[in-house]
Amino acid sequence: MKNFKTLILLVMAVAFVSCNPKFYTPNTQNVPLITEKGETNLTLSGNFNQVEFQGAYGLFENIAIKTNAGLFIPSDLENGNGGSGKFIEFGGGYFKPLNNNFVFETYAIIGLGTFENHFPSTMDSHPQTLGDISANILRIGIQPNFGYKSKYFSVALSSRIVNLSYSNISGDLIFEDANQLAYLKDNPSNYLLEPALTIKAGFEKLKLQVQYGYSLNLSNTDFKQDKTFLTIGLNFNFK
Repeated sequence: MKNFKTLILLVMAVAFVSCNPKFYTPNTQNVPLITEKGETNLTLSGNFNQVEFQGAYGLFENIAIKTNAGLFIPSDLENGNGGSGKFIEFGGGYFKPLNNNFVFETYAIIGLGTFENHFPSTMDSHPQTLGDISANILRIGIQPNFGYKSKYFSVALSSRIVNLSYSNISGDLIFEDANQLAYLKDNPSNYLLEPALTIKAGFEKLKLQVQYGYSLNLSNTDFKQDKTFLTIGLNFNFK
């Protein structure tokens, strides 16, 4: 179970419901596989806990821009524990069509977001607290993509390499006798490597998209975060 999801995203994803506090879950990666100037790629994706919108556009020959936005609004648990968040991300970069329908692209990305967690179940043990924590999120990095793209099908490998940092950390959540505010202030910056596999299949301009990814924390392997994600959506492509 999860207590919150961050974005990016589009961004980053920021809050998820869980039995335990977690301070990051990776959002869907924007993998448009742009091949020409003027091409537009739009995606609406998510799962039971989040909804995300992604867009990309071939601005010049070999230069593209993209943006992501996400809301994370999972249902609270029966005891009232839960969380929510929002994230927006912008990027720009280089794309290059290769032989035999293969495409390479890489983007510089920057994302901003916020999250909050509320754990009213902790207030009985710690009546001097309100059982919540919140913070702002900044995520900066690069995302190279490499994939195969045809009229009715595409498959791509991507890897988001980012620094994730927290600011304006506030609250008084104490969970299992541990001060979560102090924990997050002691771990305000993390470097992440996030590979993902994206598959799109359907019609020329409308396809079903499935993405599975993993988040590896290079700074702190024990950081309180989710490590995997799976989203499903609809992808629109116009040239």
